[in-house]
Amino acid sequence: MPLPRPAPEPAAAATAAALTAHDVVIVGGGHNGLTAAAYLARAGLDVLLLERDDHLGGAAVSAEAFEGVDARLSRYSYLVSLLPQRIVDDLGLEIGLVRRRFSSYTPDPADPGRGLLVDGDAGPEASRAAFERVDAQADAAAWDAFYRSTARLAERLFPTLTEPLPTRAEARALVGDDDVWNAFVERPLGETIDATFASDLVRGVVATDGLIGTFTALDDPSLDANRCFLYHVIGGGTGDWDVPIGGMGAVSGELERAARTAGARLVTGAEVVAVDPTGRVRYRVDGGERVATAGTVLANVAPAVLERLVEAGDPDAAAVPPVVRARLHALHAPEGAQVKVNLLLERLPRLRDADVAAEQAFAGTFHINELATQLDAAFSTAVRGGIPSPLPCEIYCHTLSDPSILAPELAAAGMHTLTVFGLHVPHRLLERHGNAELRELLQQAVLDSLDSVLAEPVEGVIAKDASGRPCIETKTTLDLEESLRMPGGNIFHGPLSWPWADDGAPLATSAERWGVATRHPRVLLCGSGAVRGGAVSGIGGHNAAMAVLEELAG
Repeated sequence: MPLPRPAPEPAAAATAAALTAHDVVIVGGGHNGLTAAAYLARAGLDVLLLERDDHLGGAAVSAEAFEGVDARLSRYSYLVSLLPQRIVDDLGLEIGLVRRRFSSYTPDPADPGRGLLVDGDAGPEASRAAFERVDAQADAAAWDAFYRSTARLAERLFPTLTEPLPTRAEARALVGDDDVWNAFVERPLGETIDATFASDLVRGVVATDGLIGTFTALDDPSLDANRCFLYHVIGGGTGDWDVPIGGMGAVSGELERAARTAGARLVTGAEVVAVDPTGRVRYRVDGGERVATAGTVLANVAPAVLERLVEAGDPDAAAVPPVVRARLHALHAPEGAQVKVNLLLERLPRLRDADVAAEQAFAGTFHINELATQLDAAFSTAVRGGIPSPLPCEIYCHTLSDPSILAPELAAAGMHTLTVFGLHVPHRLLERHGNAELRELLQQAVLDSLDSVLAEPVEGVIAKDASGRPCIETKTTLDLEESLRMPGGNIFHGPLSWPWADDGAPLATSAERWGVATRHPRVLLCGSGAVRGGAVSGIGGHNAAMAVLEELAG
C-alpha cells in the first residue's frame, strides 16, 4: 500500500498547472464525494475532487438563510438515518446524533383538537390510549406488528449496504420471512397498508415514508413507493431518523476534514464542463480551463448530469443520432415532487389539541393533512397539473433536539426553526407556472396547511430578519435543480433502486459488484444515483471507493 500522502496543497496550487495527472478525479463535492475522497486518500491514492460551488457538502450543508440572523439551518437535507456506523468508524468522524423520543404527531384533519402522538418511550397501555384518542384502537396492535416486520428488514438488509451487492435471492434468504418479503417487496405498498390498518389517519402516517421525494401512487405496480419506503425504514438497522448536532453542515464538515487530513485535494469554484470516458476531465477555475487525467473518474452528480458531461467530452458524440441522444436524455430525466420550506419562529405556535404540548408535537415528525385518502387525492390533483389543497406536509423542529444551531440569545428567547416538506408537487407544475409564481403559491399552500391544524396563524409567530422581512425560505424543485444541479429537483438523483442485484444480472466487474457502474468502465457513480444511493448516507461514496480499491487489488 502506498505511503500516506503529504498535507493537501492550497486550492490555487492544486490548479496551477493546465494539465495534472491523478489516480482518481471526483466530480462533485457533496457528502458522497467527500466520503470517497477520504477513503481513497487514506489508501494512499492521489485524489483530486472538483466542486463547482464555493463550498463543499452539496445538499448536506448548514446556512444562515436569513439576513442578520445567527441561525444555521440545514437548508436542504435535514435528518440522518442511513449513515452507517462503519463509515463513521473507518474515517474517524466525530458526528453527534440526537435520537428523537417522539416519532410523530398527526392531528385529525376533521377534528384538529385531537391527534395521534407516537411516543417511543410509551408503554403498551399509553400507546393503546394514544390510538384510542383518534378512534384507531384496532390499529394499535397492528402498528406494533407492522414495525416489528420493518425492524426485521432493517436488521437483515442494512448491513449489506456497505458490502458487494447481494442478489435478489440472497437478499430474500437474508430476510428469512416470506410473508415480510412479499408484503414489502412483491406487493404494492398500498395493498399491504390497507390490509393491515383500518384507520385512514394511521394508513396515512405509515404511507408517507413511501412518498418522500417520490411522485407515485401507493398502489402503483412500479413499486416506486415500496423502494422509497424500504430506504426510509432500514436506516442504521433500526429505521430511526436522528437530528445531527450542529446541523447537516457538521456532517459534511467532518467528511471534509477526514478527506483533507488523508491528503485529498479539494478544489472549490471548479466547474467541470466535460468528462472523457478515457479519464480526462475538463474544468474551469479562476477564469481559466484546466484538464485533469485519472485512471478512474468518480461522478458525484446525478446520472443525467453525467450523461451531459460525457457527451460534452466525447469526440464521437456528434455522430450519435439526435433521436438516440434524446432517448438517452429521457431515460435519465428524473422528476422531483416536493417543496421545502424553512422558517424561524419567535416561539412554537399553539395547537388546537389541548392534550399535547407543542414541544411534543413538533419534536418528531408532525404530519399535516396526510390521511391516506388525502394523499391519494393530492396525487390525483397533481397528475392533472394542479396544486393539492390542502397540501400534505411533514414538519420537524431541529432546535427542540439541538438548540446549538441558534445563537445563544436566540435560543434563550425561545426561538425555534421549522422545516416543512410538502409532498406531491411535481416538477411538471412548472409547465403551468413560472418559478417565482410557483414558489409563492406553494409557500402559501404550506402556510394554509399549517394553519388548518393550529390554534393561531403561523405567520403571527414568524421571526423577522435584519430588514424586517419574515424569516421564511421556500425551495421549489427548480430551485434545487439550479442550486444543486439536481435534474428536475429530484432529491435522489433519479429513481431509487432495490438494494440488491436482479438474479442473473452481470456482476463481473468491481463496479458492478458494488452497484456503481456506468456504461463507461473508467467512470463510476459515487453519489445518490448509484444503486443504494439516496439520502445522507455516504454509502454511494463508500461503495465507489471500495470498487476502485478492489479493482486495484486485482
